[in-house]
Amino acid sequence: MKTTCRIFLSLFIIGVLAVSCKKETPNQIIIAKPSVDKPRQTQRIGDYEQSMDMEWGGAAYTVLVSRVADESLPLADDGLGNKFFDNKIHVKIVRSDGSVFFDRTFLKSDFAQYIDERSRRNDAILGVVFDKAEGDYAYFAASIGSPDIVGSDEYTPFIVKISRNGNMTITKDMSRDTDGDNSSSSVDIEEEEGV
Repeated sequence: MKTTCRIFLSLFIIGVLAVSCKKETPNQIIIAKPSVDKPRQTQRIGDYEQSMDMEWGGAAYTVLVSRVADESLPLADDGLGNKFFDNKIHVKIVRSDGSVFFDRTFLKSDFAQYIDERSRRNDAILGVVFDKAEGDYAYFAASIGSPDIVGSDEYTPFIVKISRNGNMTITKDMSRDTDGDNSSSSVDIEEEEGV
């Protein structure tokens, strides 16, 4: 029996030594996988449609304005690396009999001669909205500015005048100018009636 106890004791000691002499593995270092920035998605400023009635020179008209992003135009940039689709703005003035008095799609390029190089490159056309009809003209307010309309209020205002014979004049609106340039400028663009 002593021999059996010695054998079990010997086996126990060998087992303990085997476990204690086990070769340790080096410490493992866990490295976080580097995050890859997802490319920012090109944003839209926001499409809209507007319809309003106008009385002008004793006659009734309907003014229809719509703004849609145009993916074929160069992208606008808010200066923080966010890209935006530029817009096109369609203005149509319809007589009460349904015939079209004025029909034009406005792009930022229509205002290019009034804005600086940075604006031509980075800004977007933000809006063309009906203001009033007075005398021989219907007046619209237009703006070119930062495409981030939530985070920025920088824009250049314009007055678009449409005469009773269909001619159009674009003038930089000096009463609301936000870029500090006080020079006055305008351009006359001849429009055929019904175009």
